[in-house]
Amino acid sequence: MPTVSVKWQKQVFTGVEIDTEQVPYVFKCQLYDLTGVPPERQKITVKGGLLKDDGDWENLGVKEGQRLMLMGTADEIPKAPEKGPVFIEDLPEDEQGTAALGHTAGLVNLGNTCYMNSTVQCLHSVPELRLALKEYSAAVGTGIDPLLHTLTAATRDLFGELDKSLRPVAPIHFLTVLRKKYPQFAQQTNHGLYMQQDAEECWTQLLYVLSQRLQSVPQDEEEATNPVVKHLFGIELKSFIKCAESAEESSESETVYTLKCHISSEVNHLHEGLKQGLKSELEKTSPILGRSTLHVKESHINKLPPYLTVQFVRFFWKRESNQKAKILRKVGYPLVLDVFDFCTEELRDKLKGPRKVYQETEDAKVGLKKKEKEGAEGVKALQNLGTSTSDENVEMVDDAGQHPSSSEKVCAPEPEVTGIYDLVAVLTHKGRSADSGHYVAWVKQDSGKWIEFDDEQPILQKEEDITKLSGGGDWHMAYICLYKARVALPH
Repeated sequence: MPTVSVKWQKQVFTGVEIDTEQVPYVFKCQLYDLTGVPPERQKITVKGGLLKDDGDWENLGVKEGQRLMLMGTADEIPKAPEKGPVFIEDLPEDEQGTAALGHTAGLVNLGNTCYMNSTVQCLHSVPELRLALKEYSAAVGTGIDPLLHTLTAATRDLFGELDKSLRPVAPIHFLTVLRKKYPQFAQQTNHGLYMQQDAEECWTQLLYVLSQRLQSVPQDEEEATNPVVKHLFGIELKSFIKCAESAEESSESETVYTLKCHISSEVNHLHEGLKQGLKSELEKTSPILGRSTLHVKESHINKLPPYLTVQFVRFFWKRESNQKAKILRKVGYPLVLDVFDFCTEELRDKLKGPRKVYQETEDAKVGLKKKEKEGAEGVKALQNLGTSTSDENVEMVDDAGQHPSSSEKVCAPEPEVTGIYDLVAVLTHKGRSADSGHYVAWVKQDSGKWIEFDDEQPILQKEEDITKLSGGGDWHMAYICLYKARVALPH
């Protein structure tokens, strides 16, 4: 990679590397980090003309040590406040909304990288994942793919930039490492431009990498004891497989990280699609019949995670056009998702106690009096469910085990999931094909407000508009939904 110097106003930046395998727009993003001049305002003179975003470095003939001239006005750098802190409630009413918004930075599109930007923004919304990455400092280790470590570290650094930056972040290093680890994300058109990619594939691959590295390991042990990604996102399924031609049955267990919402002409809502997604047919050898036969597989959830990921299976391979086509059918989804009906009988029994506590707490919030239940049968039933006859013994929390009113760490029993989840992030796609169109992330902030992250542009949205991203046209429609568990926390 050639190294050049860049003169901007009275400053000269030396030792600036140009990755000639990337389009010039990426180089402009590098200069944005150095100067604060947004790429769209940059005018860079080279070989008697202006550098274009999609230009060809080979034809430009940039040489080692060459000086380039940059013209353009930088974004205004935030200044330190001249006055002391001002509380939101003391501001005029029309100014309170902006001050209370509070969101992280956007991500610069480096050329058809909206699939990556939207994935990063959704995963960045998980505080437990941010904390695990912040604490990550593991060495590569013997026999381990070094790119697993490098990409995990790049994710950590990018999350840190999103938390601190006051202007859009250009994820150049992260993208470079991602493409090294997974070359499919570096595919180019015949004109040398990087192609659009599938956000679900990016989501899956990134979570896989993090699952291999984000593991809590005691200093005196070699084996990992707490796989962070599996704990946060892992869904344990128990499946029953029946042969369609004989009476043989079998069962198996597996951990998946996404529930699939299949879309057909009968599916109008997420619940219906999930029900179809948990049933499938497969060809399998029958030991009794001695040949391959059709088997029916039906799965149920046997263990629930703090965060539940749902993918709408909107894309399929269309042979006629040799590309992924998109199902545009409208499929509604809720802000609050209850998956009780999809669980095994064993898990349902475990959920009944926390669900009862949750309902009693919700009733108390709206001023409803709890009916007193007396008698031996009632007390015995409550004991069997593992609940208490008094609300004083239980508190509810609205996230994955975090007490909403205390910052101190206390020794307490593990929080119990209820099977009820709140929507916290939506990744949408606009267009007719997974390999084209545009991806956007819609993320719920700690304040309860929703922000649409359209690459570098964060836009405030109303909560009632989030469920309108359900399809039925060419507008943005939900492709991946991320839900957060409501849990009951006993004293």
